[in-house]
Amino acid sequence: MAQIKVNDVTFSYEGSFDDVLTNVNFSIDTDWKLGLIGRNGKGKTTLLKLLMGKYECNKGSISSSTRFDYFPYEISEDDLDKTADELAYKWKSEAESWQIMIQLNQIGMDAECLYRPLKTLSFGERTRVMLAVLFAVEGEFLLIDEPTNHLDTAAREAVKKYLSKKKGFILVSHDRDLLDAVCDHVLVLNRNTIEVQAGNFSTWWENKEKADAFAKSENEKHIKEINKLKASAERAERWADKNEATKIGFDPVKEHDRFMDTRAYIGAKTKKMQSRVKNFEGRIDREIDEKEGLLKDIEREINLKVMPLKHHKDVLVLAKDLTLRYTDAEKPLFENLRFEIRQGERVVLKGENGCGKSSIIKAILGKATYEENIPGYENLIVNGTLDVASGLKISYINQDTSFLTGSLKDYCKAHDFDESLFLGMLNRLDFNAVQFSKNMEDFSEGQKKKVLIASSLITPAHLYIWDEPLNYIDVFSRMQIEKLILSFKPTMLIVEHDVRFQEKVATEIIICKTANLC
Repeated sequence: MAQIKVNDVTFSYEGSFDDVLTNVNFSIDTDWKLGLIGRNGKGKTTLLKLLMGKYECNKGSISSSTRFDYFPYEISEDDLDKTADELAYKWKSEAESWQIMIQLNQIGMDAECLYRPLKTLSFGERTRVMLAVLFAVEGEFLLIDEPTNHLDTAAREAVKKYLSKKKGFILVSHDRDLLDAVCDHVLVLNRNTIEVQAGNFSTWWENKEKADAFAKSENEKHIKEINKLKASAERAERWADKNEATKIGFDPVKEHDRFMDTRAYIGAKTKKMQSRVKNFEGRIDREIDEKEGLLKDIEREINLKVMPLKHHKDVLVLAKDLTLRYTDAEKPLFENLRFEIRQGERVVLKGENGCGKSSIIKAILGKATYEENIPGYENLIVNGTLDVASGLKISYINQDTSFLTGSLKDYCKAHDFDESLFLGMLNRLDFNAVQFSKNMEDFSEGQKKKVLIASSLITPAHLYIWDEPLNYIDVFSRMQIEKLILSFKPTMLIVEHDVRFQEKVATEIIICKTANLC
């Protein structure tokens, strides 16, 4: 076992307005199973690249005697025609085929996948092959960046089971179920501090909630004490000023018992009162010092809002014996599927990748004459019954973020959004003014997803259709979105593989199976 020490590291990208990481300090052991947690844009991936030596620190240093390797491996267009066995030498030259095969067996894959062109492998298969290569050689500390994005439930389970038996890695993930299953320590990039703690995500979150509640309680106590001391100081100051004013001049008729020598007594009394004011001010300063920083890592409890519309029909979508097939495909995606979406329901489509979940969404959007172009709909053959309520307004989040380019201002103009309302929604999703001035192509993937979510939330609709909305979205925002959905109860059709999210928000889960499995 060795240690990795990060000493006072600060890093910013060339031409950037702000630091990604500022004065970061922590130490970790190389046999830990470490979960890396933080908001989108907090620098998680940047930290991994710094550990790999891809970037140089602007200030500070990183010391370690261990070797690092990083997931995911880079794949070029030319690489897609090569087999994983051919690419393994490029990814990890010291890994032998037999070592990779052992790992493939542990992750539940046939060795045959090594000898197929990469383009023929699904996202889940590519992920598992890369992880097998990653873990093929011992003696390295592995940096694993969001391995379950775009994976279906079965592939996620396979990755979770595999990683739970490994050690010596940092895992960046927003999947609470995965973090709980595989991690024994967490490294948390808080709002203003860094902390390392033993346990998994749920252990850390429970401790954080207790710490936050204590900090809020202490903050309230200090505020009350400060207000009380300020009131006492103001009262004593008024008394001192009033008393001081009596030193000069007096009416000998009305104040027959007062003499000139009482002036010294009044001055002494005033000085004593002023001393009390100074004492109060000192106590106020001490209370303010103790209050300082109490709330620095508190996650802002800013509630999101959505404006669902009420439709005159109760059933918005009805599918009976639904079969979908593409014109160039020999077999249908699935056959004889039945489901309905009623107002107020939140229906989750669940199934392996390629079973037709996104195609169901395309079919509904096509039937509803959705205003925007739906790629692939023109090649989709719909058999059976698919009824969509007339006049249905739909707010849709696509998986794709590649079209997000240019400024937020131009994006608002193109979509006829109220700019202040849109930026306000992004602010609630933890965007700050620095992000508002950037072009969207410079956003992290999580920030791009938040642009799509904000777009959907400010669009009044009868039905909200979200296709894998949470890929790359940080865990704090996921919980924020869960709270929104449970509070406003919009009618929704969702494709999302996050098990915790499904458990929280779904009123019904529809299982999609490919035709050959039906």
